[in-house]
Amino acid sequence: MKTKVGTWLRASVLATAIALPGAALAQDLDALSAKELLPLAMKEGSVTVFSLSSRIARIEKAFEAAYPGIDLIGLDMSSVKQIARVEAEQQAGVHAVDVLYIADTPVVYKKLLDAKRITNYVPPRVAGELDDRYKAPLLVHRLSTKVLMYNEAAYPNGSPITNLWQLTTPDWKGKVLMVDPALRGELLDLLTEIALHPDEMAAAYKAQFGKDIEVDSDLQGAGEQFVRALFQNDLILVANSDVVNKAVGDKTVKDAPVGFATYSDRRDNEKEGWALQVANNVQPANGILFPTVLTIADKAPHPAAARLLIDFMFGDDSPTGGPGFEPFNVPGDYATRKTISDDPDSVPLEKLNAWSIDPAKVAATRGRIADLIITLQ
Repeated sequence: MKTKVGTWLRASVLATAIALPGAALAQDLDALSAKELLPLAMKEGSVTVFSLSSRIARIEKAFEAAYPGIDLIGLDMSSVKQIARVEAEQQAGVHAVDVLYIADTPVVYKKLLDAKRITNYVPPRVAGELDDRYKAPLLVHRLSTKVLMYNEAAYPNGSPITNLWQLTTPDWKGKVLMVDPALRGELLDLLTEIALHPDEMAAAYKAQFGKDIEVDSDLQGAGEQFVRALFQNDLILVANSDVVNKAVGDKTVKDAPVGFATYSDRRDNEKEGWALQVANNVQPANGILFPTVLTIADKAPHPAAARLLIDFMFGDDSPTGGPGFEPFNVPGDYATRKTISDDPDSVPLEKLNAWSIDPAKVAATRGRIADLIITLQ
């Protein structure tokens, strides 16, 4: 009798989930397991995700193999473009995307979450394996980076940079690259985070040059002074990370430049003929750690499939996370799910010399840094 009653109650929940609109529907779906979501997702037939990572192509194949009959449409799109597109579409009454795989959280929180253009969802299966800070205000899938990278073939004895201020010296004039912060918000977050550490940047200046820093009267602290000095030393801004990776990592280049890039791009060294390596022993830090989040768009057209995809992307119970997470289990990516082990080639998270961004503080300051950058370009 208990089994029959339980079955009836479960069927009732599913029927209610199909019938109820809006917030009630979402609340009911949030409580369902992947097995319970599956028949609803099969009826929906597809799910669309905007992804900051091209690795969504591998997830697409794995997801469709695990769930035949559900078409995953993965669109590789920067966080800046995702934010702009979701805002524009929803303002026009269009609700075409289901899931956002996105970073640049200082802007996401303000423009999307506060504006109720997205909704948080935590798969019940993994909720107990995530720290509270990774479950709200948005679900954090992994920690990613924008850090200083160098060519380990050109510099076999280690990074040629051990202090960020070296990047502002004549020896490195025109030999530092990054993606244009106007195109990738994570780079603006990087420069903003540097500006938010004036004391450490001042101490690093003294360690490098043997004297106290003098900050221009229109700037607020040594971090902002560094940003100005970096641009004035002919910082090279490029359109995408592939340009940075090739220029920095090309094994055939002897006097290679350095660049601020994504540590996990080191995964492509063998395939691309690169020699990318993280410069970890850098004062006062080599860059930033930032959250990449999975979230559901408001009025997602395929709400059950959206939740099924997010559950899938948190991987299985194996140490690597299986097909749902293995594309992201590479050196320089750090899983938030405790059962997944970091790639053994990674610098351990606790030893990575990067600042973890505070989205609220970055959000409050990034406008000023963006204005500063405009004057320097």
